[in-house]
Amino acid sequence: MQVIGLCRFSYPAQGGFQVEHDSDAARMAYLWSSERMEERFRTFQSFTLPAMRAQTDPDFTFLIVIGDQMPKVYKDRLRDLLGNFPQAVLQEHAPGPHRQVMKDAINSVRQNRPAPSLQFRMDDDDAVSVRYVECLREAAQDLRQLLRKNRHVAIDFNQGWIARPGPDGLMVKRTVEPLWTAGLAISVKPAAQNTIMNFGHSKLARHMPVVSFTGEDMFLRGHNDHNDSRQKKRGVRQFDLAPITPDEAEFFRLNYNIDVDTVRALYA
Repeated sequence: MQVIGLCRFSYPAQGGFQVEHDSDAARMAYLWSSERMEERFRTFQSFTLPAMRAQTDPDFTFLIVIGDQMPKVYKDRLRDLLGNFPQAVLQEHAPGPHRQVMKDAINSVRQNRPAPSLQFRMDDDDAVSVRYVECLREAAQDLRQLLRKNRHVAIDFNQGWIARPGPDGLMVKRTVEPLWTAGLAISVKPAAQNTIMNFGHSKLARHMPVVSFTGEDMFLRGHNDHNDSRQKKRGVRQFDLAPITPDEAEFFRLNYNIDVDTVRALYA
């Protein structure tokens, strides 16, 4: 099965944000402000990339979608970070309807295989376990009868961590949450054109079978002031985070390939 991961790196979609903007220009100005971009590069460099580079199963495609008008300095910086990451595919897209653009992007890298593709999504401040791709394939094999009977099946690794990076390292909390995006994947039959981006992640059970796997930490959700979900002033969920312990720091190094000293250096 082909495994495809999608990461939207500050792509100025039309729709798909908790807080919308009046125009494409206003959205791009917000997304590409220097303060926000520095934050996104730090989390992408310290969270997302280390975990993806260290996957125990290296047979996957990691698709990063950016805006075609992103300033050159940021495009060049991103290409440099991806230079020795052969699984990475960087695509530039003009602003457009969020779900349609992402659907087209994912389908453009799908290969003509007889088996379902396994698709997951994450933001540029998230991470997955270094065993994520390996465990995703194992789960799909365990569910092969279910995958044969359904165009789409959700595979939900619902155990992981919330982490807030900063100059002192990491503030963290272990959690179990259903249908959070970084640990969530779907299988897509070869003839199906809808992708993981055609469904609201919290409502997947309305459209397909959902199978949850608990017992191993699989995701890390970044927590920072520039989270899209934190831009609303009311109703924002708060989390009680605590400074990472030495034992937890070693676990993060082994499970996510995230080094706390590197985080401190990037945020110093």
